[in-house]
Amino acid sequence: MPTFGLGTYQMDYDECVESVRTALRMGYRHIDTAEGYDNEDAVGDAVDEYGIGREDLFLATKIGPQNLDYDHVLTNADESLDRLGVEYVDLLYVHWPTGEYEATDTLEAFVELRQEGLVEEIGVSNFTVELLEEAIEVSEEPIFANQVEMHPLLPQTELRQFCAQDDVDVELVAYSPIARGDVADVDALRAVADKHDATPQQVSLAWLREKDVTAIPKATSEDHLRENWLSLGVELDDEDVEKIDAIEERRRLVDPDQAPWNQ
Repeated sequence: MPTFGLGTYQMDYDECVESVRTALRMGYRHIDTAEGYDNEDAVGDAVDEYGIGREDLFLATKIGPQNLDYDHVLTNADESLDRLGVEYVDLLYVHWPTGEYEATDTLEAFVELRQEGLVEEIGVSNFTVELLEEAIEVSEEPIFANQVEMHPLLPQTELRQFCAQDDVDVELVAYSPIARGDVADVDALRAVADKHDATPQQVSLAWLREKDVTAIPKATSEDHLRENWLSLGVELDDEDVEKIDAIEERRRLVDPDQAPWNQ
């Protein structure tokens, strides 16, 4: 999985096509979408128009909580593949462990999809340590990744430590990795940014990379796409990382009442 990608949440068709096409031209090779974003067709059209070889692109999508019983997973995965115009996806996520989600039933369908070659890897999203432990235990195939909100204001320390264990080895993927722009107002991030002639957003993305976390920032304009892409050239030292780790403010931006951490 490329350790940097493009998120496509809340993009309409035209915006999504243009964003994905521009990102691919810049060098992005990891595109993240979801059936709940209503833009899988736009992602598929942009990929097709750009003409990139399927083996050169890491494509991820998600099945929403209302479609997570066994039969719905199989049906909706097929529908996602049709909208994307591909024969398989590299990573298929359980979008939220709510609604129809039941670990054994849901993951049995995901395992079947992987064994049939329609899904390269199984992922989960918005899972706590406890839910991730359960998923790992019941799934007959490895859980490859857990996608969660993560940025310097929500460092997900417990989850990172759990996923890094040798007997767990689950990749973390960060959505909202620049806290929807809020990182620009954090003094510590601004100080590190000034030191590196970078932006706080780039520093946040570089910090995630130092934590071995894959970031998938959403961006629609060419300028923001490029700004995020150039974060790959920002190299933080130990002092920078310590300064960012010392930030005490905590802010969760995606926090619905039904989220597992609110139960």
